[in-house]
Amino acid sequence: MFKRSAIFAVILLLGGCASGTRPVDPTGAMMQRYAGDVPGASLLVLKDGKPVVRRGYGLANLEDNERATPTTNYRLASVSKQFTAAAILLLAEDGRLRLDDPVRRWLPTLPESTAAVTLRQLLSHTGGLVDYEDLIAPGTTAQVSDDDVLRLLSATPKTYFTPGTAYRYSNSGYVLLGLVVERASGISLPLYLQQRIFQPLHMGHTLLYEHGKGPEVANRAYGYSEENGRWTRTDQSVTSATRGDGGIYSSIDDLAKWDAALYDDRLLSAASRKLAFSPHVKVTGEPYEASYGYGWRITGDTLWHSGESIGFRNVIVRWPQQHLTVILLSNRNDPEPYRTALAIAAPYLQ
Repeated sequence: MFKRSAIFAVILLLGGCASGTRPVDPTGAMMQRYAGDVPGASLLVLKDGKPVVRRGYGLANLEDNERATPTTNYRLASVSKQFTAAAILLLAEDGRLRLDDPVRRWLPTLPESTAAVTLRQLLSHTGGLVDYEDLIAPGTTAQVSDDDVLRLLSATPKTYFTPGTAYRYSNSGYVLLGLVVERASGISLPLYLQQRIFQPLHMGHTLLYEHGKGPEVANRAYGYSEENGRWTRTDQSVTSATRGDGGIYSSIDDLAKWDAALYDDRLLSAASRKLAFSPHVKVTGEPYEASYGYGWRITGDTLWHSGESIGFRNVIVRWPQQHLTVILLSNRNDPEPYRTALAIAAPYLQ
Protein backbone atom coordinates (compact mmCIF):
# COMPACT_ATOMS: atom_id res chain seq x y z
CA MET A 1 0.00 0.00 0.00
CA PHE A 2 3.08 2.27 0.31
CA LYS A 3 4.47 2.42 -3.22
CA ARG A 4 8.15 1.91 -3.99
CA SER A 5 8.42 5.36 -5.59
CA ALA A 6 7.04 6.97 -2.45
CA ILE A 7 9.56 5.11 -0.31
CA PHE A 8 12.48 6.36 -2.44
CA ALA A 9 11.08 9.88 -2.32
CA VAL A 10 10.99 9.76 1.47
CA ILE A 11 14.52 8.35 1.61
CA LEU A 12 15.80 11.23 -0.52
CA LEU A 13 13.86 13.74 1.54
CA LEU A 14 15.40 12.45 4.76
CA GLY A 15 18.90 12.26 3.32
CA GLY A 16 19.30 8.49 3.11
CA CYS A 17 19.92 6.12 0.25
CA ALA A 18 18.36 2.95 -1.08
CA SER A 19 21.36 0.76 -0.27
CA GLY A 20 20.46 0.67 3.43
CA THR A 21 22.68 3.52 4.68
CA ARG A 22 20.85 5.24 7.48
CA PRO A 23 20.30 8.99 7.24
CA VAL A 24 21.84 11.32 9.78
CA ASP A 25 18.42 12.61 10.93
CA PRO A 26 15.68 10.20 9.87
CA THR A 27 12.86 12.06 11.61
CA GLY A 28 13.28 15.82 11.47
CA ALA A 29 11.32 16.57 8.32
CA MET A 30 8.54 14.13 9.16
CA MET A 31 8.13 15.40 12.73
CA GLN A 32 8.31 19.14 12.05
CA ARG A 33 4.62 19.74 12.84
CA TYR A 34 5.10 18.40 16.37
CA ALA A 35 8.10 20.61 17.21
CA GLY A 36 8.02 23.86 19.15
CA ASP A 37 5.55 25.27 21.67
CA VAL A 38 2.64 23.15 20.45
CA PRO A 39 1.12 19.82 21.51
CA GLY A 40 3.77 17.31 20.66
CA ALA A 41 4.69 13.67 20.32
CA SER A 42 7.13 10.99 21.39
CA LEU A 43 8.75 8.85 18.72
CA LEU A 44 10.57 5.54 18.96
CA VAL A 45 12.20 3.59 16.15
CA LEU A 46 13.46 0.15 17.16
CA LYS A 47 15.74 -1.79 14.84
CA ASP A 48 16.97 -5.23 15.89
CA GLY A 49 15.71 -4.53 19.40
CA LYS A 50 17.67 -1.32 19.83
CA PRO A 51 16.37 2.28 19.74
CA VAL A 52 17.80 4.13 16.76
CA VAL A 53 15.44 7.07 17.34
CA ARG A 54 14.06 7.88 20.81
CA ARG A 55 12.91 11.42 21.48
CA GLY A 56 10.11 13.81 22.27
CA TYR A 57 8.83 16.80 20.32
CA GLY A 58 6.79 19.78 21.46
CA LEU A 59 4.83 19.98 24.69
CA ALA A 60 3.03 17.39 26.80
CA ASN A 61 1.30 20.12 28.83
CA LEU A 62 0.81 23.55 27.28
CA GLU A 63 -0.42 25.21 30.45
CA ASP A 64 2.70 24.25 32.43
CA ASN A 65 5.12 24.32 29.48
CA GLU A 66 6.18 20.70 30.08
CA ARG A 67 8.15 19.18 27.24
CA ALA A 68 7.31 15.81 25.71
CA THR A 69 9.99 13.19 26.38
CA PRO A 70 10.48 9.44 25.88
CA THR A 71 8.99 8.92 29.36
CA THR A 72 5.84 10.96 28.72
CA ASN A 73 2.70 8.85 29.18
CA TYR A 74 -0.07 9.25 26.58
CA ARG A 75 -3.60 7.90 26.49
CA LEU A 76 -3.16 5.03 24.03
CA ALA A 77 -6.81 4.99 22.96
CA SER A 78 -7.38 1.96 20.69
CA VAL A 79 -3.74 0.88 20.87
CA SER A 80 -5.02 -0.43 24.24
CA LYS A 81 -6.98 -3.15 22.43
CA GLN A 82 -3.90 -5.32 21.91
CA PHE A 83 -3.47 -5.48 25.70
CA THR A 84 -7.11 -6.41 26.26
CA ALA A 85 -6.74 -9.12 23.63
CA ALA A 86 -3.55 -10.35 25.29
CA ALA A 87 -5.37 -10.56 28.64
CA ILE A 88 -8.06 -12.76 27.07
CA LEU A 89 -5.42 -14.98 25.47
CA LEU A 90 -3.59 -15.33 28.80
CA LEU A 91 -6.81 -16.36 30.53
CA ALA A 92 -7.39 -18.92 27.79
CA GLU A 93 -3.86 -20.27 28.31
CA ASP A 94 -4.59 -20.56 32.03
CA GLY A 95 -7.83 -22.45 31.38
CA ARG A 96 -9.99 -19.72 32.91
CA LEU A 97 -12.05 -19.27 29.74
CA ARG A 98 -12.33 -20.51 26.15
CA LEU A 99 -12.20 -18.27 23.10
CA ASP A 100 -15.35 -19.97 21.80
CA ASP A 101 -17.27 -19.17 24.97
CA PRO A 102 -20.48 -17.26 24.26
CA VAL A 103 -20.05 -13.80 25.71
CA ARG A 104 -23.34 -14.34 27.57
CA ARG A 105 -21.65 -17.06 29.62
CA TRP A 106 -19.75 -14.26 31.32
CA LEU A 107 -22.20 -11.38 30.85
CA PRO A 108 -25.64 -13.00 31.10
CA THR A 109 -27.60 -9.72 31.09
CA LEU A 110 -26.86 -9.29 27.38
CA PRO A 111 -29.96 -9.84 25.20
CA GLU A 112 -30.91 -13.07 23.47
CA SER A 113 -29.91 -11.49 20.15
CA THR A 114 -26.26 -11.85 21.25
CA ALA A 115 -26.56 -15.53 22.21
CA ALA A 116 -24.35 -16.67 19.33
CA VAL A 117 -21.63 -14.03 19.88
CA THR A 118 -18.34 -15.56 21.08
CA LEU A 119 -15.25 -14.06 22.65
CA ARG A 120 -13.33 -15.01 19.51
CA GLN A 121 -15.72 -12.90 17.43
CA LEU A 122 -15.39 -9.93 19.76
CA LEU A 123 -11.60 -10.13 19.43
CA SER A 124 -11.82 -9.89 15.63
CA HIS A 125 -14.70 -7.36 15.46
CA THR A 126 -17.07 -9.88 13.91
CA GLY A 127 -19.68 -10.00 16.69
CA GLY A 128 -21.98 -7.43 15.14
CA LEU A 129 -22.68 -5.60 18.40
CA VAL A 130 -24.24 -2.14 18.24
CA ASP A 131 -21.80 0.73 18.84
CA TYR A 132 -22.33 1.96 22.38
CA GLU A 133 -21.48 5.49 21.28
CA ASP A 134 -24.72 5.48 19.27
CA LEU A 135 -26.73 4.45 22.34
CA ILE A 136 -25.66 7.32 24.61
CA ALA A 137 -28.56 9.68 25.25
CA PRO A 138 -28.24 13.12 23.60
CA GLY A 139 -27.07 15.75 26.04
CA THR A 140 -25.19 13.30 28.25
CA THR A 141 -22.34 15.05 30.06
CA ALA A 142 -21.29 12.44 32.64
CA GLN A 143 -18.64 9.99 31.52
CA VAL A 144 -19.90 6.58 30.44
CA SER A 145 -18.46 3.61 32.36
CA ASP A 146 -18.01 -0.01 31.31
CA ASP A 147 -21.03 -0.93 33.43
CA ASP A 148 -23.02 1.76 31.61
CA VAL A 149 -21.99 0.20 28.29
CA LEU A 150 -23.14 -3.21 29.49
CA ARG A 151 -26.50 -1.75 30.55
CA LEU A 152 -26.95 0.03 27.23
CA LEU A 153 -26.16 -3.10 25.24
CA SER A 154 -28.30 -5.27 27.49
CA ALA A 155 -31.28 -3.04 26.66
CA THR A 156 -30.64 -3.18 22.88
CA PRO A 157 -32.24 -6.29 21.33
CA LYS A 158 -30.49 -6.13 17.97
CA THR A 159 -27.14 -6.66 16.24
CA TYR A 160 -25.79 -5.24 12.99
CA PHE A 161 -25.43 -8.69 11.38
CA THR A 162 -25.40 -12.37 12.15
CA PRO A 163 -22.35 -12.95 14.38
CA GLY A 164 -19.31 -14.20 12.51
CA THR A 165 -20.54 -13.20 9.04
CA ALA A 166 -19.00 -9.73 8.64
CA TYR A 167 -16.52 -7.21 10.05
CA ARG A 168 -17.42 -3.98 11.81
CA TYR A 169 -14.95 -2.25 14.12
CA SER A 170 -16.44 -2.44 17.60
CA ASN A 171 -15.45 -0.51 20.69
CA SER A 172 -18.45 -2.18 22.32
CA GLY A 173 -16.87 -5.59 21.87
CA TYR A 174 -13.61 -4.62 23.55
CA VAL A 175 -15.38 -2.95 26.47
CA LEU A 176 -17.19 -6.26 27.01
CA LEU A 177 -13.92 -8.20 26.70
CA GLY A 178 -12.49 -6.07 29.50
CA LEU A 179 -15.47 -6.97 31.68
CA VAL A 180 -14.98 -10.65 30.79
CA VAL A 181 -11.37 -10.41 31.99
CA GLU A 182 -12.70 -9.28 35.36
CA ARG A 183 -15.33 -12.05 35.58
CA ALA A 184 -12.91 -14.80 34.54
CA SER A 185 -9.96 -13.65 36.66
CA GLY A 186 -11.87 -12.57 39.76
CA ILE A 187 -9.96 -9.29 40.00
CA SER A 188 -10.33 -5.86 38.43
CA LEU A 189 -9.16 -5.24 34.87
CA PRO A 190 -6.52 -2.67 35.92
CA LEU A 191 -5.11 -5.09 38.51
CA TYR A 192 -5.10 -8.03 36.08
CA LEU A 193 -3.23 -6.03 33.45
CA GLN A 194 -0.80 -4.82 36.10
CA GLN A 195 -0.11 -8.28 37.54
CA ARG A 196 -0.08 -10.34 34.34
CA ILE A 197 1.34 -7.95 31.73
CA PHE A 198 2.82 -4.68 32.96
CA GLN A 199 4.74 -5.95 36.01
CA PRO A 200 6.22 -9.06 34.34
CA LEU A 201 7.42 -6.91 31.44
CA HIS A 202 8.74 -4.18 33.78
CA MET A 203 6.44 -1.61 32.22
CA GLY A 204 6.61 0.37 35.43
CA HIS A 205 4.82 3.51 34.26
CA THR A 206 1.99 1.90 32.27
CA LEU A 207 -1.50 1.67 33.76
CA LEU A 208 -5.16 1.40 32.94
CA TYR A 209 -6.33 4.77 34.19
CA GLU A 210 -9.51 5.11 36.24
CA HIS A 211 -10.24 8.67 37.31
CA GLY A 212 -10.79 8.88 41.04
CA LYS A 213 -10.22 5.16 41.61
CA GLY A 214 -6.55 4.43 41.14
CA PRO A 215 -3.16 6.07 40.84
CA GLU A 216 -2.80 9.20 38.77
CA VAL A 217 -0.79 9.14 35.57
CA ALA A 218 2.81 10.23 36.08
CA ASN A 219 4.48 12.35 33.37
CA ARG A 220 1.06 12.71 31.79
CA ALA A 221 0.44 14.21 28.38
CA TYR A 222 -2.83 16.09 28.08
CA GLY A 223 -4.79 16.07 24.85
CA TYR A 224 -5.43 19.15 22.71
CA SER A 225 -7.42 20.09 19.63
CA GLU A 226 -6.79 23.01 17.30
CA GLU A 227 -9.81 25.29 17.11
CA ASN A 228 -9.78 28.55 15.14
CA GLY A 229 -5.99 28.60 15.08
CA ARG A 230 -5.64 28.03 18.82
CA TRP A 231 -4.91 24.90 20.81
CA THR A 232 -7.60 23.99 23.34
CA ARG A 233 -7.29 21.25 25.96
CA THR A 234 -9.67 18.45 24.95
CA ASP A 235 -8.34 15.70 27.15
CA GLN A 236 -11.57 13.95 28.12
CA SER A 237 -14.99 13.26 26.60
CA VAL A 238 -18.04 11.31 27.74
CA THR A 239 -16.46 8.14 26.29
CA SER A 240 -13.00 8.61 27.84
CA ALA A 241 -13.74 6.52 30.95
CA THR A 242 -14.32 3.17 29.22
CA ARG A 243 -11.42 0.81 29.67
CA GLY A 244 -11.01 -2.30 27.54
CA ASP A 245 -11.37 -0.36 24.30
CA GLY A 246 -8.90 2.42 25.03
CA GLY A 247 -8.08 3.34 28.63
CA ILE A 248 -4.35 2.55 28.95
CA TYR A 249 -1.66 5.20 29.41
CA SER A 250 1.92 4.37 28.44
CA SER A 251 5.18 5.79 27.10
CA ILE A 252 7.38 4.85 24.18
CA ASP A 253 9.97 3.52 26.65
CA ASP A 254 7.46 1.11 28.19
CA LEU A 255 6.07 0.15 24.78
CA ALA A 256 9.58 -0.87 23.73
CA LYS A 257 9.35 -3.59 26.40
CA TRP A 258 5.96 -4.65 25.08
CA ASP A 259 7.35 -4.86 21.55
CA ALA A 260 10.26 -7.02 22.71
CA ALA A 261 7.88 -9.45 24.44
CA LEU A 262 6.00 -10.04 21.19
CA TYR A 263 9.02 -11.83 19.69
CA ASP A 264 9.29 -14.66 22.23
CA ASP A 265 7.48 -16.65 24.92
CA ARG A 266 8.16 -14.39 27.89
CA LEU A 267 4.47 -13.38 28.04
CA LEU A 268 2.29 -15.06 25.42
CA SER A 269 2.85 -18.57 24.09
CA ALA A 270 3.74 -19.08 20.45
CA ALA A 271 0.21 -20.38 19.85
CA SER A 272 -1.36 -17.26 21.38
CA ARG A 273 0.90 -14.95 19.40
CA LYS A 274 -0.03 -16.78 16.23
CA LEU A 275 -3.71 -16.24 17.02
CA ALA A 276 -3.16 -12.54 17.72
CA PHE A 277 -1.15 -11.98 14.54
CA SER A 278 -3.18 -14.12 12.10
CA PRO A 279 -5.62 -12.50 9.62
CA HIS A 280 -9.02 -13.70 10.85
CA VAL A 281 -11.15 -11.31 8.80
CA LYS A 282 -10.75 -8.70 6.08
CA VAL A 283 -11.19 -5.13 7.30
CA THR A 284 -14.01 -3.26 5.56
CA GLY A 285 -15.38 0.24 5.85
CA GLU A 286 -12.00 1.80 6.66
CA PRO A 287 -9.68 3.83 4.39
CA TYR A 288 -6.90 1.25 4.04
CA GLU A 289 -6.39 -2.37 3.11
CA ALA A 290 -5.92 -4.68 6.07
CA SER A 291 -7.01 -7.81 7.83
CA TYR A 292 -7.66 -8.05 11.55
CA GLY A 293 -6.10 -10.38 14.09
CA TYR A 294 -6.79 -10.07 17.82
CA GLY A 295 -6.04 -6.45 18.67
CA TRP A 296 -3.84 -6.01 15.58
CA ARG A 297 -4.37 -4.91 12.00
CA ILE A 298 -2.35 -6.80 9.41
CA THR A 299 -1.22 -5.21 6.14
CA GLY A 300 1.34 -7.08 4.08
CA ASP A 301 4.19 -7.93 6.44
CA THR A 302 3.20 -5.30 9.01
CA LEU A 303 1.33 -5.63 12.28
CA TRP A 304 -0.09 -2.34 13.43
CA HIS A 305 -2.82 -0.49 15.26
CA SER A 306 -3.78 3.14 15.56
CA GLY A 307 -5.42 4.84 18.52
CA GLU A 308 -7.62 7.89 18.33
CA SER A 309 -9.54 9.68 21.07
CA ILE A 310 -10.29 13.31 21.77
CA GLY A 311 -6.91 15.07 21.78
CA PHE A 312 -4.74 12.00 21.04
CA ARG A 313 -3.51 10.28 17.86
CA ASN A 314 -1.20 7.27 18.19
CA VAL A 315 0.15 4.38 16.16
CA ILE A 316 2.41 1.36 16.55
CA VAL A 317 3.68 -0.32 13.36
CA ARG A 318 5.77 -3.51 13.49
CA TRP A 319 7.70 -5.27 10.73
CA PRO A 320 8.57 -8.50 12.58
CA GLN A 321 10.51 -10.04 9.69
CA GLN A 322 12.67 -6.92 9.51
CA HIS A 323 12.79 -6.61 13.30
CA LEU A 324 11.69 -3.01 12.94
CA THR A 325 9.09 -1.09 14.94
CA VAL A 326 7.92 2.53 14.82
CA ILE A 327 5.84 3.94 17.70
CA LEU A 328 4.45 7.46 17.47
CA LEU A 329 2.32 8.82 20.34
CA SER A 330 0.87 12.34 20.16
CA ASN A 331 -1.34 14.54 22.33
CA ARG A 332 -3.18 16.39 19.57
CA ASN A 333 -6.12 15.82 17.27
CA ASP A 334 -4.11 16.17 14.05
CA PRO A 335 -2.25 14.86 12.08
CA GLU A 336 -3.15 11.19 11.88
CA PRO A 337 0.26 9.48 12.40
CA TYR A 338 0.04 6.21 10.45
CA ARG A 339 1.47 7.56 7.18
CA THR A 340 4.14 9.46 9.10
CA ALA A 341 5.22 6.23 10.79
CA LEU A 342 5.47 4.47 7.42
CA ALA A 343 7.56 7.33 6.03
CA ILE A 344 9.89 7.27 9.04
CA ALA A 345 10.33 3.51 8.67
CA ALA A 346 11.13 3.64 4.96
CA PRO A 347 14.92 4.20 5.20
CA TYR A 348 15.29 1.24 7.56
CA LEU A 349 13.42 -1.26 5.38
CA GLN A 350 15.50 -3.53 3.19
